[in-house]
Amino acid sequence: MESTHGYMRSIKLWPPSHNTRLVLVERIVKNLTTPSILSRKYGLLSKEEAEEDAKEIESAAFVAASQQFEKEPESDGTSAVQVYAKESSKLMVEVVKRGSRPKEDQDVIPELTTPDQETVFDISGGRRSFIEAEEARELLKPLKEPGNKFTKICFSNRSFGLPAAHVAASILSSIKDQLTGVDLSDIVSRRPAPEAVEVMRMFSSAIEGSNLSYLNLSNNHLGEQGVRAFGDLLKSQNNLVELYLMNASLSKEAAKAVCELIPSTKKLKILHIHHNMTGDEGAISISQLVKESPNLEDFRCSSTRVGSRGGVALAEALDTCTVLRKLDLRDNIFGPEPGVTLSQALSIHINITELYLSYLNLENEGTISIANALKSSDSILEILEMAGNNITYEAANALADCITAKKSSLNKINLSENELRDEGAIVIGKALVAEFGRLSIVDLSTNGIRRDGATALAKAVVGKSGFRLLNINGNFLSHQGIEDMKAIFKNSPRMLGPLDENDPQDT
Repeated sequence: MESTHGYMRSIKLWPPSHNTRLVLVERIVKNLTTPSILSRKYGLLSKEEAEEDAKEIESAAFVAASQQFEKEPESDGTSAVQVYAKESSKLMVEVVKRGSRPKEDQDVIPELTTPDQETVFDISGGRRSFIEAEEARELLKPLKEPGNKFTKICFSNRSFGLPAAHVAASILSSIKDQLTGVDLSDIVSRRPAPEAVEVMRMFSSAIEGSNLSYLNLSNNHLGEQGVRAFGDLLKSQNNLVELYLMNASLSKEAAKAVCELIPSTKKLKILHIHHNMTGDEGAISISQLVKESPNLEDFRCSSTRVGSRGGVALAEALDTCTVLRKLDLRDNIFGPEPGVTLSQALSIHINITELYLSYLNLENEGTISIANALKSSDSILEILEMAGNNITYEAANALADCITAKKSSLNKINLSENELRDEGAIVIGKALVAEFGRLSIVDLSTNGIRRDGATALAKAVVGKSGFRLLNINGNFLSHQGIEDMKAIFKNSPRMLGPLDENDPQDT
């Protein structure tokens, strides 16, 4: 029996307060930016990148812990707290091991542009900030003016609480019939989960039934709850051309929900699902969305923790995307098998111009299959990135043949962080001697290359018109080898990248 003073009332440890969640985010940021045993091996993150990763880590841990609590709602929440701590620690280690992402791999929110900027209403400028009801009324006044021509809105970078969301939803519902583009990325930053979900639901109801071609829901840490909160909006869209779900905590359940809710993707041309927790099961769901999008031109599913099964499913789905121009699958854990499967699709993709396949663990088997497919295809390939795939000299001939076959169109080649060594670099160098119409960047950094391999690469590119950069840093060049490189580029020193991280083992 409960005491009248409440002393015998059980104390609930879950859910944590908003302040407690913020404290964890701050602690994760500190851990990601403070030197440690792991950071000495993998490197430190910048504060800006650590802050973004910390929010995603905390959000993912919160979702996992909440799911645990739902299984035992009568408990005091101890097991949920344990999951919260364990999951955040695990994800933090994964981020440290991943290291800082190159700038081109980091999240870039596509701009909502139009030839007539008078039709774009954008409040995203300046620092990320919370927005209150009175400020919302003032900022959104132009949307209430009779006869306004706004067809595209961008609310990104402003965190809406419930009062501000009420104001915004009321205004949006009055103009939804004229909207064709909506950017709601990063609109609930650092809000408690229940409030964030309700805000998303309010925006969804307000814009439901609009005829959008562009929709951006990135950076909202959606999870399945968030995706379903936007359910009314998603279910009402039949003409989407661009859909962005980057850094949105898309678990396998959330990915499945996306595919269930979107009614038709026949017109979809751009689909970006980057920096999520999708995994194999989620990728299998996404593959169905891809398979039903025959007009897809630009597909990004990078940094999504997809393994071999999910990779094969995505690769098979791409068979139907015959007008694909840009494919970005970087930073997953595919292995060789998805590479072999993907090669079958690439052999028939004559429109592909940009191919980003770095950090997929393709190894020689997957690499050779892809290189052979590209060599035989009629595609006008401009960018080929296959960094960090454990590629050795055994795949060098296939890569060289592919490069030679695309010499009239290739602009950038990135084979960094592999194991090509001198033997592979010399083979690639011989291929680069040919006349290339547009080649401007070659990156074979961190490949165990010594003087002979570096010399072959340098002499192959130094005289090329329009060439901009050879990156052979992080290799095994001696002091004399470095001087040799500088001598080769003495008339064009800016073409040679920095050489300060070479380990002078060569003699």
